[in-house]
Amino acid sequence: MLMLPVIKFCRTFFYAVCLFVACNSCGNDQETNSKEVETIYISADESFKPVIDSQIQVYEARHPGTKIIPLYKPEAACIKDFMVDSIKLVIITRKFLPEEENAIVDSFKLAPHYRVIAKDAVAVIVNPQAPDSLFTMDELKEVLQGRFKKNLIPVFDATRATSTVRFIIDSLLHGDELTSKARGANSSEGVIDYVSKNQDAIGFVGVSWVGNHEDTMQISFLKKVKIAQLESTDTRGSYVLPVQANIYYRRYPMIRDVVSILKEKNNGLGHSFASFLSGEIGQKIFWRAYLIPALQNLGRRIVSAEE
Repeated sequence: MLMLPVIKFCRTFFYAVCLFVACNSCGNDQETNSKEVETIYISADESFKPVIDSQIQVYEARHPGTKIIPLYKPEAACIKDFMVDSIKLVIITRKFLPEEENAIVDSFKLAPHYRVIAKDAVAVIVNPQAPDSLFTMDELKEVLQGRFKKNLIPVFDATRATSTVRFIIDSLLHGDELTSKARGANSSEGVIDYVSKNQDAIGFVGVSWVGNHEDTMQISFLKKVKIAQLESTDTRGSYVLPVQANIYYRRYPMIRDVVSILKEKNNGLGHSFASFLSGEIGQKIFWRAYLIPALQNLGRRIVSAEE
């Protein structure tokens, strides 16, 4: 996927600005930062690990003395973590169900605070030697139900309790079960590894694992697997990749929210980090990770891409 040089320059420039501001703010805010000696644990969906790691790195550079320790887990485990007093913030793909929110209110006497902070996509990956890399949504549904004309094995970061599996079952299968051939790896990186070694495998991962062509780790992943193209939502017979332009204009058919959920009575580190994710620098980090920021326009001019 080719991007205009100016877009790459802007992306690199914004990230440099983030780090520049981080370093300079250490001196300018020394009095404030001296009071911010605090550590918190957060629970985040494992499919967002690359971008959340970047967010934490920049936040801690801006706030010396603070430490944010992320626990990357399947979505269902993150929701359970929210019932633990020490977990102030979770980052998943949905809001709580009424019964889940009622349990929080009953236990902690406060309502969780929700915020959609970015738009993500579920990327479909295949082995580089696979003969098929273009799929309609009907064909993808057949793959997931074990009815496709070829023997393709769906691979997830687990076969249940993850946001990706839930998204597939709710949005694509509409409650139907996955084929018994589906395989579960231990992580998104495990999905990539499995697909790279099996020509008949088809993997499903968050786009932040394979969408950044400037990240050295993801470049190494993209040498081992190929991102499949799905039929566009707006043009029958046209196939698109999960790149920013197609997520922003909703041409890519598998898009989901990135949701931060906060549980903190006082304005502590949980509030501060949640605000950072929603603020200008946090939103720029989502943009640089090839997701779509949900709360900042950023003067964005998304160009059409060669597909």
